[in-house]
Amino acid sequence: MTTEALAAWSLVGVYSACAVYLMAFVAFLVDLARRSAKTPAAAEARTTVAASAGAGSTAVLVDAPPALPLDTPVSSRSRSARVGVALTIVGLAVHTAAILLRGVAAERVPWANMFEFALTGTGIIVATWVVSLLWKDLRYLGVFITGLSVLLLALATRNLYVDVVPLPPALDSAWLVIHVLVAILATGFFSVATGLSILQLLQQGREAGKLRKLRLMRTMPGSSVLETMSYRLNVVGFVLWTFTLVFGAIWAERAWGRYWGWDVKEVWTFVIWVVYAGYIHARATRGWRGTPSAVLSIVGFATVLFNFIVVNVFFTGLHAYSGLVAPTP
Repeated sequence: MTTEALAAWSLVGVYSACAVYLMAFVAFLVDLARRSAKTPAAAEARTTVAASAGAGSTAVLVDAPPALPLDTPVSSRSRSARVGVALTIVGLAVHTAAILLRGVAAERVPWANMFEFALTGTGIIVATWVVSLLWKDLRYLGVFITGLSVLLLALATRNLYVDVVPLPPALDSAWLVIHVLVAILATGFFSVATGLSILQLLQQGREAGKLRKLRLMRTMPGSSVLETMSYRLNVVGFVLWTFTLVFGAIWAERAWGRYWGWDVKEVWTFVIWVVYAGYIHARATRGWRGTPSAVLSIVGFATVLFNFIVVNVFFTGLHAYSGLVAPTP
């Protein structure tokens, strides 16, 4: 089969994976709708407690315990969520086939330009979430993961697609495999952690009484549990991003004879590292918990997206990384 044919079949796989992810997204939406409409009756109950205080008494409304523990999401019993997970796994299998076909067509690793980075990176995001299900029931993140994947794949195929071309000399290096793969893995962990941070903010609002009508949050873990899981994933992502920064400097020395040159891509890679380092330091030593922790996590992921989309497309430099020009280290 020719290179063009393999690349064409890879693109068909991308479209197919996108369609399956979209069906999974709908299934997860149905699950969320059922959570909101059918929260456990016990979770909706109120108990009035009379507390005597001198000559008078005060009536206090207290939430009764939910029917399920907060760390046991209702999604574990939801048919819609199970269907969503099954569809996501099928989509990931098709997505993986598309990535492999692109690599075979190019006769190299499939992340040498912005389209390929988006293709492989989205697959890693989904795979990170699927593997995380073995550690914790995170099916309530299905909407975020599948929705983000559909959006990224649609943007990549619509605006970033390029034909398979030979590698430029600067990219023809083993560091292409190491440096970029580690960056993709870090992005996968950051993305799942961000989804948890968004849910953490919503859960905090419900626990504070500001979002009591958001009944679906009663079926999800408490804000402290969500924050802890997000923190752990961000720490893994930060370690990987540290290696991304180090490996990039080593590759730059091999390609250009210097470790650091304040190129815009290098600067933003460092900015991401600083943001996540600040997040981990503030939470571990300064006691930044709750809203500040969640906001810093989300800001960190926003800098990752800015680095990938805005810096790669609208800025020029040694790291030419658009949909038309292959990246350098």
